[in-house]
Amino acid sequence: MRSVTQRGVNGNHTAMSVLWMGLLLTGLWVNSVDAVEWKMQDGGIEPGKVVLGMRAGFAPVTQSITGNTSTDVGSLVNFQAMYSLNNWLLVGMMVEWERHSLSVERPEFDLGHQDTVSVLPTIELRPVRFGPVSPYVNMSFGVNVNSFGEDSAIAGNRISPSNTFAWRLGWGADWMITKQFALNGEMAYKRNDGHATITGPGPVGGGRLDDWNASSFGFLFGVKMFF
Repeated sequence: MRSVTQRGVNGNHTAMSVLWMGLLLTGLWVNSVDAVEWKMQDGGIEPGKVVLGMRAGFAPVTQSITGNTSTDVGSLVNFQAMYSLNNWLLVGMMVEWERHSLSVERPEFDLGHQDTVSVLPTIELRPVRFGPVSPYVNMSFGVNVNSFGEDSAIAGNRISPSNTFAWRLGWGADWMITKQFALNGEMAYKRNDGHATITGPGPVGGGRLDDWNASSFGFLFGVKMFF
């Protein structure tokens, strides 16, 4: 009886030992796979790739657009097309749309909203890659095409912001889900500093405002396709 019991106990010990050994080996194997996947590599993309990006997000301005006004956190939409010259340098184009509502603080009333369409020739650097994640930094120079939609509260006035030189600096990362599809997040600063001309007899008066500054920080989230 003792012999049978002892064999049962030994068998349980053996089974537990095998189980723990299996769990240990599985953990070591998973860690090994993770270490290989997340190993840093030089270059973040293959040469000759076409990259198409579609992102949306929000954009707080860096300051009030002009004096005695408040500006909301604007909507932001970005489309991107890039081509990789080698495994770390890409060139291409961005087109970005941004909208901000603007109101006067004293006396309080809504002015309307400014729309900005930015056309941005772009270069992008991808020096390294961490497994499925490719961090990058990009820089763009182009033009901000600005327009303004007046609110009914200032009927009779027309606000015409100037088109401005655009300089954009962005940094972000792609998380490759497959070889052709990635999730993307990006933050960027964009310069949009010019003037606005106000005409008409309405409550905001007339003349030229030289401190019309709609520069902003953009936060974008979306997807990219690689071909």
